[in-house]
Amino acid sequence: MRRDIATKTGAPFSALSNSWAGPGDKDDLALQLLNALPHPLLSVAGDGSIQDVNPAAELFFAMSRNALRRIKFQELLPFGSPMVSAIEQVRLRRAPINEYRVDLGTPKIGVERFVDIHIAPLPNMRDGVVIMLQERTIADKMDRQLTHRGAARSLSAMGAMLAHEIKNPLSGIRGAAQLLDSAVGDEDRALCRLICDETDRIVDLVERMEAFSDGRPVERGAVNIHEVLEHVRRIAQAGFARRIRFVESYDPSLPPVLANRDQLVQVFLNLVKNAAEAIGDDSVDGEIELTTAYRPGVRIKAPGKASPVSLPLEFCVRDNGNGVPEDLMPHLFDPFVTTKASGTGLGLALVAKIIGDHGGVIECESHPRKTIFRILMPVYSRRDGAA
Repeated sequence: MRRDIATKTGAPFSALSNSWAGPGDKDDLALQLLNALPHPLLSVAGDGSIQDVNPAAELFFAMSRNALRRIKFQELLPFGSPMVSAIEQVRLRRAPINEYRVDLGTPKIGVERFVDIHIAPLPNMRDGVVIMLQERTIADKMDRQLTHRGAARSLSAMGAMLAHEIKNPLSGIRGAAQLLDSAVGDEDRALCRLICDETDRIVDLVERMEAFSDGRPVERGAVNIHEVLEHVRRIAQAGFARRIRFVESYDPSLPPVLANRDQLVQVFLNLVKNAAEAIGDDSVDGEIELTTAYRPGVRIKAPGKASPVSLPLEFCVRDNGNGVPEDLMPHLFDPFVTTKASGTGLGLALVAKIIGDHGGVIECESHPRKTIFRILMPVYSRRDGAA
């Protein structure tokens, strides 16, 4: 098993800072401001070459600063992108331009990556422009997360009703079948066992749904996510994922997450099991990658909180299986939605409920041989407010 330990790096945004700042300006402060921006920022010269980028742009395009500076900006865009003409308009008019919901999706960074773009001329660089991208998918994730929470609340009410109305009569049916088992012949004894087995299966389904209606407060505290992921990996490699290669790319400086450890184990065990099943037993190059990172800039209104909560901790489970069918993607976290012949479709719904109860967000991005489940969660804070 290969273990990749990733660390956070922040390359200086020198070229853009120098072209933006005039003589005598505080270059250090300008660099700090540009590098702190959570949105991708690039400076592009008149010939299309990339002069410099901030760390958010490195993450967005999945390329290092040095690699980006060796290519033309047009090489990052899909064929026929409206950004090319927008940049030309800025150069001709020497005035800023804004475009909204532009698709920059490519196979490398994701097939669909909708962004709002802001382009402005650089005064100290001939035909140079500065480009800022604001990813639209963050806002879309917030809307989908609210939908997932609504589905979980509906399932909570249904689970409580089923537990009350179904489990009691089922126990009577099973007891009657056990009594009949001792009084019938061999031919009918198989039917009695069938009744017991099917009754147990229904009870198991009801108990799974009953988990959604559990509204009791859960004890939460500082949890080391890497210990949770290591525990899940060991379980998986000892059982259902013994033939699959695991890759770990962790940020060792990551602060603890505010969560319940047992529930996080349940969440990631479910995601890793789904990943293993998507890869299949016959795969010879099956791979599951577990990653952690710090991503500042995402905030969401959490249940029971008066103000939006920051969600800087990102945990991902990636697999190289066949992916999720496109028609199921909008409903992936809804109850009873599944691609498995024998599945119940409750696993991901329960995962969405647990993450939502923690004030976090879960999202899925799926393409053939690249499916990523991404979880964003808050940092643990002490009672005095310190992280």
